[in-house]
Amino acid sequence: MKSFERDIENCLHVLTDGGIILYPTDTIWGIGCDATNAVAVEKIIELKNRPENKSFVVLVADENELMKYVTELDLHVLDYLNKTTTPTTVIYQSAVGLAKNVIANDGSIAIRICKNEFCNELIKRFGKPIVSTSANFAGMLSPSIFNDIDDKIKFGVDYVVQHKQDDTTVTSPSSIIKWKNGNVEIIR
Repeated sequence: MKSFERDIENCLHVLTDGGIILYPTDTIWGIGCDATNAVAVEKIIELKNRPENKSFVVLVADENELMKYVTELDLHVLDYLNKTTTPTTVIYQSAVGLAKNVIANDGSIAIRICKNEFCNELIKRFGKPIVSTSANFAGMLSPSIFNDIDDKIKFGVDYVVQHKQDDTTVTSPSSIIKWKNGNVEIIR
């Protein structure tokens, strides 16, 4: 049994019930929910005091999952992602199958294929993409370790993952790119 099995099971229960979780991602700690459930997404918006028109990052487990939620996918972006050494979020046009309050006003969506063992297993077992937004209030700095997360965030979610709470490795958000006509535009 993996050391984080209990966390996975608890997260699956909460996500299935439309709740929100605080969890370690392949980058920084994130607040997450079912990316297809608008009510769950609204809970994150309220907790973070986040502007309604700000879109989210969504995590998927693999390339096949990505293809379910993006209608216009240039397959060359997958070659690019396979060559990157750091977690990279890509903004894709024409998102489908996700909650409307996850998608940007222009119809785009930011998606990252998550290669981290914990997140990847969680996403695969959940069978749907998961929202990943930094574990902070809107306008505040993203915490780089668990102990930097505000207690109001910790108490505002339905489940806090125990896995990696004691990890003091300083982390940072993913890079963000737009892929357009075979060219990379670096956003962050």
